[in-house]
Amino acid sequence: MYVGRIVAVGCTKAGLGAALYRVSSRSFPNREAKALSRGIAIVPKPGFENDIQKNPYIAYNCLRTARGLAVVSNGSQTDPVAEKIESGMAPRDALAYVMLSMDYEHDSLDTPRITGVVQPDGRKGWLAIVRKDALLVKELEIKPGQAFYVCTYERNEPGYAQADNAFDAASAEDCCDFILGKGIFADFEKPVSAACALADASGNFATAMK
Repeated sequence: MYVGRIVAVGCTKAGLGAALYRVSSRSFPNREAKALSRGIAIVPKPGFENDIQKNPYIAYNCLRTARGLAVVSNGSQTDPVAEKIESGMAPRDALAYVMLSMDYEHDSLDTPRITGVVQPDGRKGWLAIVRKDALLVKELEIKPGQAFYVCTYERNEPGYAQADNAFDAASAEDCCDFILGKGIFADFEKPVSAACALADASGNFATAMK
């Protein structure tokens, strides 16, 4: 099944929060995750820089931390969501405000925007999507070994029904491997790249990309 981009928030079996993002693409597979000073971005691979002229939405910051929380998304909403949280806004309110303000991507497919936020202890996370027909923001209580997800297509309604109940990872690199091809995510086609954050016992997030 092709579901497009995927955002997930989870809690490892050890009780650590995880934020996961996966690029899946049929039209623009020649992209990679790149570390920046404030997080991770999705950019065209060398030699494919001109792809951004075909679709300006394919390059963006996809992962940041803010006030001890991890933020992941499939578009340019990553930064404003993180900045609203940094300013003191609650995650639910930051997601609702930014997603409503920016709306879905007005490309040829009306691509939805999807965003996730998670606490370092993994006990609570938030998933949001703005589609052409809906704006949904869901606060989720997460148990150890669970990851909740939302996709741009097909599985595009955040909630308790969209879960992997065998999630675990010992590192941010493990999180990347998981969302690229393990658990429920193994059923989803055309993985391209991933960017993930995993908290440590002190509540600090480490990041990785593949």
